[in-house]
Amino acid sequence: MQTIITGRVWKYGDDVNTDVIFPGKYTYSLTEPQEMAAHALEDLDPAFAAQVQPGDIIVAGRNWGCGSSREQAVICLKAAGVGAIVARSFSRIYFRNCINHALPIVTCDAVDGVNSGDQITIDFAAGTVTTPQGVYTFPPLSPEARAILEDGGLIPHVRKQLGL
Repeated sequence: MQTIITGRVWKYGDDVNTDVIFPGKYTYSLTEPQEMAAHALEDLDPAFAAQVQPGDIIVAGRNWGCGSSREQAVICLKAAGVGAIVARSFSRIYFRNCINHALPIVTCDAVDGVNSGDQITIDFAAGTVTTPQGVYTFPPLSPEARAILEDGGLIPHVRKQLGL
């Protein structure tokens, strides 16, 4: 995991659920991450999948990723190149799925200080999100979550721990 990420913002509101992030109609028909990426957020923002660039950052309101436990809702964004997600809050299982798939996440109120298209910088070591309107702080992830992110996700982390 990079310590500092700078990227272009895609701004969304509250209660964006996993069915909107990755449409349920594809759950059992698409299995490859790049196929999933082509449909990321298509029901909320039809331009997203075609226009997202590697390192772009999603900034959202409360309860990002509510709904089902569908891992594809994380996998599609990571495969699309999303560098991180910043939200006021995350659903518990979505938060954990992000850690498991090594998609960096930040819980803070930066949604108030950005517009879609802005450039922001996340400094994980300093615990800051720098936006055009100011600097927002966030609590650090636990050492265990950081280790999983740094190892590239839960499966690589476990393999490393087991010496495989």
